[in-house]
Amino acid sequence: MPETARQAALRRAANIRLAIFDVDGVLTDGRLFFDSEGREYKTFHARDGLGLKLLRRSGVETAVISGRSSPIVARRMASLDIAHVHQGCEDKLAVFGQLLAELKLEPEQVAHVGDDWIDLPLLRRVGLAVAVADAHPGLREHVHWTTQNPGGLGAAREVCDLIMEAQGTLRGILDRYS
Repeated sequence: MPETARQAALRRAANIRLAIFDVDGVLTDGRLFFDSEGREYKTFHARDGLGLKLLRRSGVETAVISGRSSPIVARRMASLDIAHVHQGCEDKLAVFGQLLAELKLEPEQVAHVGDDWIDLPLLRRVGLAVAVADAHPGLREHVHWTTQNPGGLGAAREVCDLIMEAQGTLRGILDRYS
Protein backbone atom coordinates (compact mmCIF):
# COMPACT_ATOMS: atom_id res chain seq x y z
CA MET A 1 0.00 0.00 0.00
CA PRO A 2 1.53 3.39 -0.96
CA GLU A 3 2.52 5.83 1.76
CA THR A 4 0.05 8.72 2.23
CA ALA A 5 1.24 12.33 2.32
CA ARG A 6 0.54 12.41 6.08
CA GLN A 7 2.53 9.21 6.68
CA ALA A 8 5.43 10.61 4.67
CA ALA A 9 5.24 13.89 6.60
CA LEU A 10 5.25 12.02 9.91
CA ARG A 11 8.32 10.07 8.80
CA ARG A 12 10.12 13.30 7.90
CA ALA A 13 8.92 15.07 11.07
CA ALA A 14 10.53 12.42 13.28
CA ASN A 15 13.96 13.99 12.60
CA ILE A 16 13.04 17.66 13.03
CA ARG A 17 15.04 19.67 15.59
CA LEU A 18 14.08 23.17 14.33
CA ALA A 19 10.78 24.42 12.93
CA ILE A 20 10.87 27.71 11.02
CA PHE A 21 7.69 29.68 10.38
CA ASP A 22 6.96 32.54 8.02
CA VAL A 23 4.76 35.22 9.59
CA ASP A 24 2.36 36.90 7.13
CA GLY A 25 0.15 34.17 5.72
CA VAL A 26 1.39 31.49 8.13
CA LEU A 27 1.22 32.84 11.69
CA THR A 28 -1.31 35.44 10.52
CA ASP A 29 -4.00 35.19 7.85
CA GLY A 30 -1.85 37.30 5.54
CA ARG A 31 -3.99 40.42 5.61
CA LEU A 32 -2.31 43.68 6.56
CA PHE A 33 -4.28 46.33 8.44
CA PHE A 34 -3.14 49.93 8.77
CA ASP A 35 -4.91 52.79 10.50
CA SER A 36 -4.94 56.37 9.17
CA GLU A 37 -1.70 57.12 11.01
CA GLY A 38 0.13 54.16 9.48
CA ARG A 39 0.02 51.89 12.53
CA GLU A 40 -0.03 48.24 11.57
CA TYR A 41 -2.34 45.62 13.07
CA LYS A 42 -2.11 41.83 12.87
CA THR A 43 -4.03 39.00 14.42
CA PHE A 44 -2.46 35.82 15.74
CA HIS A 45 -4.27 32.67 16.74
CA ALA A 46 -3.93 31.62 20.39
CA ARG A 47 -3.81 27.91 19.49
CA ASP A 48 -0.89 28.52 17.13
CA GLY A 49 0.92 30.29 19.97
CA LEU A 50 0.33 27.44 22.39
CA GLY A 51 1.47 24.97 19.73
CA LEU A 52 4.77 26.85 19.36
CA LYS A 53 5.28 26.84 23.12
CA LEU A 54 4.47 23.12 23.38
CA LEU A 55 6.79 22.29 20.50
CA ARG A 56 9.65 24.07 22.25
CA ARG A 57 8.76 22.31 25.49
CA SER A 58 9.04 19.00 23.63
CA GLY A 59 12.63 19.80 22.66
CA VAL A 60 12.22 21.22 19.15
CA GLU A 61 13.55 24.74 18.63
CA THR A 62 11.39 27.31 16.83
CA ALA A 63 12.27 30.27 14.64
CA VAL A 64 10.59 32.96 12.58
CA ILE A 65 11.93 34.28 9.29
CA SER A 66 9.82 37.02 7.73
CA GLY A 67 10.28 39.14 4.65
CA ARG A 68 8.59 42.08 6.40
CA SER A 69 9.46 43.86 9.65
CA SER A 70 6.91 44.70 12.30
CA PRO A 71 7.11 45.66 15.97
CA ILE A 72 3.93 43.64 16.50
CA VAL A 73 5.72 40.49 15.36
CA ALA A 74 8.63 41.20 17.68
CA ARG A 75 6.22 41.66 20.58
CA ARG A 76 4.24 38.48 19.83
CA MET A 77 7.35 36.35 19.39
CA ALA A 78 8.80 37.71 22.64
CA SER A 79 5.58 36.75 24.43
CA LEU A 80 6.06 33.21 23.09
CA ASP A 81 9.76 33.14 24.12
CA ILE A 82 10.89 32.54 20.54
CA ALA A 83 14.55 33.52 20.52
CA HIS A 84 15.23 33.19 16.80
CA VAL A 85 13.24 36.02 15.22
CA HIS A 86 14.50 37.35 11.90
CA GLN A 87 12.49 40.08 10.19
CA GLY A 88 13.01 42.07 7.01
CA CYS A 89 14.74 39.12 5.35
CA GLU A 90 14.59 39.15 1.59
CA ASP A 91 17.14 36.33 1.51
CA LYS A 92 15.71 33.70 3.82
CA LEU A 93 18.43 31.23 2.79
CA ALA A 94 21.15 33.37 4.36
CA VAL A 95 19.34 33.32 7.71
CA PHE A 96 18.72 29.59 7.29
CA GLY A 97 22.46 29.03 6.90
CA GLN A 98 23.15 31.07 10.03
CA LEU A 99 20.60 29.07 12.02
CA LEU A 100 22.08 25.76 10.82
CA ALA A 101 25.55 26.85 11.93
CA GLU A 102 24.40 28.34 15.24
CA LEU A 103 22.28 25.33 16.22
CA LYS A 104 24.65 22.76 14.65
CA LEU A 105 21.95 21.21 12.49
CA GLU A 106 21.71 19.64 9.06
CA PRO A 107 19.02 20.82 6.58
CA GLU A 108 17.08 17.55 6.93
CA GLN A 109 16.61 18.33 10.65
CA VAL A 110 14.62 21.48 9.81
CA ALA A 111 10.99 22.07 8.92
CA HIS A 112 9.79 25.23 7.23
CA VAL A 113 6.20 26.44 6.92
CA GLY A 114 5.43 28.92 4.15
CA ASP A 115 2.65 30.32 2.03
CA ASP A 116 4.11 32.09 -1.01
CA TRP A 117 6.95 32.09 -3.54
CA ILE A 118 9.39 33.90 -1.21
CA ASP A 119 9.43 30.70 0.85
CA LEU A 120 10.25 28.35 -2.04
CA PRO A 121 14.08 28.48 -1.89
CA LEU A 122 13.98 27.52 1.78
CA LEU A 123 11.22 24.93 1.33
CA ARG A 124 13.38 23.17 -1.28
CA ARG A 125 16.23 22.71 1.21
CA VAL A 126 14.58 21.49 4.41
CA GLY A 127 13.72 18.01 5.63
CA LEU A 128 10.03 18.84 6.02
CA ALA A 129 8.53 21.45 3.70
CA VAL A 130 5.00 22.52 4.64
CA ALA A 131 2.51 24.86 3.00
CA VAL A 132 -0.56 26.21 4.75
CA ALA A 133 -3.93 25.27 3.23
CA ASP A 134 -4.41 28.67 1.58
CA ALA A 135 -0.85 28.97 0.27
CA HIS A 136 -0.32 29.99 -3.33
CA PRO A 137 -1.48 26.97 -5.38
CA GLY A 138 1.82 26.76 -7.25
CA LEU A 139 3.78 26.62 -4.02
CA ARG A 140 1.77 23.66 -2.73
CA GLU A 141 3.20 21.58 -5.58
CA HIS A 142 6.69 21.89 -4.04
CA VAL A 143 6.05 20.77 -0.46
CA HIS A 144 5.92 17.49 1.41
CA TRP A 145 2.70 18.29 3.25
CA THR A 146 -0.11 20.86 3.28
CA THR A 147 -2.07 21.73 6.41
CA GLN A 148 -5.85 21.51 6.55
CA ASN A 149 -6.16 24.91 8.24
CA PRO A 150 -5.28 28.20 6.56
CA GLY A 151 -2.53 30.50 7.74
CA GLY A 152 -3.28 32.36 10.96
CA LEU A 153 -6.14 30.01 11.79
CA GLY A 154 -4.49 26.94 13.27
CA ALA A 155 -2.06 25.89 10.53
CA ALA A 156 1.00 26.40 12.74
CA ARG A 157 -0.60 24.32 15.49
CA GLU A 158 -1.16 21.49 13.00
CA VAL A 159 2.53 21.49 12.15
CA CYS A 160 3.57 21.57 15.81
CA ASP A 161 1.22 18.68 16.61
CA LEU A 162 2.46 16.70 13.60
CA ILE A 163 6.10 17.02 14.71
CA MET A 164 5.31 16.12 18.31
CA GLU A 165 3.19 13.15 17.17
CA ALA A 166 6.02 11.90 14.95
CA GLN A 167 8.52 12.21 17.79
CA GLY A 168 6.28 10.54 20.35
CA THR A 169 6.06 13.60 22.59
CA LEU A 170 2.51 14.79 21.85
CA ARG A 171 0.74 12.38 24.22
CA GLY A 172 3.02 13.30 27.13
CA ILE A 173 2.55 17.02 26.50
CA LEU A 174 -1.23 16.63 26.32
CA ASP A 175 -1.33 14.45 29.44
CA ARG A 176 -0.25 17.51 31.45
CA TYR A 177 -3.65 19.02 30.69
CA SER A 178 -5.84 16.02 31.47
